[in-house]
Amino acid sequence: MVRSRRHSPWSILAVLCIAVLIVVIDNTIVNVALPTLSAKLNASDSGLQWIVDSYSLPFAGLLLAGGELSDRWGRRRVMQISLLFFAAFSLVAAESHSMTQLLIARALMGASAAFIFPATLSLVTTAFDDLADRAKAYGIWGATAGIAIAIGPIAGGYLIDHFWFGSVFIVNVPVACVTIALAAYLVPESRAPVLRRVDLGGLFLGSVAISALVLGIIEGSSWGWLSAKVFSLFVIAVLSLLLFGIYERRLSDPMLDIKLFRRGAFSAAAAAIATSFFCLFGFVFLVTQYFQLVHGFSPLSAGVHTLPFAIVTMIATPVGAVVALRIGIRWVVSGGLVIMGASMAWMTQFGTHADYWGPVVISMMTLAVGFSLISSPSTSALMGSLSSAQIGAGAAVNETTRELGGTLGVAVVGSVFSSLFGHRVAEVLAPLDLSHHNLLAAQSSMQAALRVVSQAGPSKETAASYHGISLAFMDGFHRGCVVAAATAIVVGVVSFFYLPRQAATPGHTQHGTTAHTHSA
Repeated sequence: MVRSRRHSPWSILAVLCIAVLIVVIDNTIVNVALPTLSAKLNASDSGLQWIVDSYSLPFAGLLLAGGELSDRWGRRRVMQISLLFFAAFSLVAAESHSMTQLLIARALMGASAAFIFPATLSLVTTAFDDLADRAKAYGIWGATAGIAIAIGPIAGGYLIDHFWFGSVFIVNVPVACVTIALAAYLVPESRAPVLRRVDLGGLFLGSVAISALVLGIIEGSSWGWLSAKVFSLFVIAVLSLLLFGIYERRLSDPMLDIKLFRRGAFSAAAAAIATSFFCLFGFVFLVTQYFQLVHGFSPLSAGVHTLPFAIVTMIATPVGAVVALRIGIRWVVSGGLVIMGASMAWMTQFGTHADYWGPVVISMMTLAVGFSLISSPSTSALMGSLSSAQIGAGAAVNETTRELGGTLGVAVVGSVFSSLFGHRVAEVLAPLDLSHHNLLAAQSSMQAALRVVSQAGPSKETAASYHGISLAFMDGFHRGCVVAAATAIVVGVVSFFYLPRQAATPGHTQHGTTAHTHSA
C-alpha cells in the first residue's frame, strides 16, 4: 500500500466522495425523467423499470469483478479509467433516439460504475489508520451515497425542465473529467497485499444468477408470473446461484469467499445494507411518479419535493455513525430498518390528495432517518470482519449488496405496482368498451392509460376514468409500500441477533478471530 505524504486522508476522501456522487446519482437522476421518457420513447411500466435497472443490474453484477481487478491493477488506476468510460457512455446515452440505444448506453454506464465504486471504499479504508477517523470517513462516504440518491431527482428535475432529457446524462462528463484530474494529484495508488487470479467462472455464474432473477421479476407482470419464460428465468437464477456457491467453495482463492457469510456480523450487515437500498430505490421509483402523475408537479417540482429526504440524510448519516460507536451497531442498524419499515407502512395511507406538508413530508423524513442509521454502521461491521487481504473483496460485497438491493427494490416494488395497477385499470376502463389493443396499452403505464382515455373523447365515463386511473395508481403504490415495509421490519428484527456490538478494525481480523469476538 502506498500512502501520500503531501495530502491528508481527508483530502483523499473528498476526491473519492466526488467519484461516489457521480456514479450513485445516476441511479436516481433518471427517475423524474421517467414520465418524459415514457412520452418521448413510448416506454411501458416495464420499460421504465428497465431504464432504471439497466444501469443498476450490470452495476450489481460486475462489482465483485470491479473489486478484484482494482486490487490487482491498482485501485486509483481502475477508478480513473472507469470514470473515463463512464463519461463516454454518458455521451451516448444523452444522444439516444430509441429505447434500445438508451438501455445499451445505460448498461455500459452501469458496468463502468461497477469498477469505480469498490475502488473508492477500498481507498477510504486504506487512507485511514485510526479507527475513530475511519468510522467518521465511512459516515461521510455513506452520507455522500445517500445524498446522491436523494438529490438525483432534484438535479434531474432541474435539467429536464430547462433542457432536453439527454442533459441528465451529459452532466456526468465534466464531473468525471475533474475527478480524474484530482485523483491523479491527490489520491495515492494502492493494491491488495495478496493478488488472486481472475475468477472468470465465478464472475459468469454470479452475473447470470443476478441477471436472470431481476429479468424474471421485472417482466413477471407483463409476461405472466406463471408463464414458462418467467418460471425458466427463476430456475436459471436458482441453479446459477447454487453452482456459484459450489464453484467458489472449491477454489483455494475465490473471488467471493462463501465462508464469509458464515460470520453473523458479515451476513447481517450485508442484509441490512441490501434491505435499506431495496426500500429506498423502490420508494424513489414510485414517489417521483406520484408527485408528477397524481399531484401534477413538474419534473423540477417533483425533485424539489424530495429535498427533505436529502437534508435529513445529510445531517443524520454522520450522526448515526457517532451514535453507533456509543450505543452499539446492532441497536442503531436494527432500529434504522424498523424505522424505515414503519415509514413505508405509513405511506400506505396516502391518498390522491394527501397533504404534502403533513403525512407525505413527515413520512419521507422518517424514512431518511431510518436509512441514515444503517449505511455507515453496517459498512463498519462488514469491513471490520475482514482481513487486510479481503478488503477489496469486502468493499465489492458491500457495494454489490447496495446495488443488488436497489435493483431488486425497483424490480420487486415496481412489479408489484405494475401487476395491481394493470388489473385495476382494466376494471376502471371497462365501461369505455376499448379495443383489446388500446386496453393492453392502457395497462402498460399510467401515462399510456391517460393517453388512451384522452383519445376516447369527452363523456361522463371518461371523466370518471381519469379519477379511477389515479386510484389505480395509488392501489399499486400502497401495495408496493407494504412489500417494502414488511421486508425492512423482518430483516431489522432478525439482524439484531447477529450484528456485532461494535465493529472491529479492518485488516486485523485474521482467520475470523476478531469477527468471532465481536459477534457475541
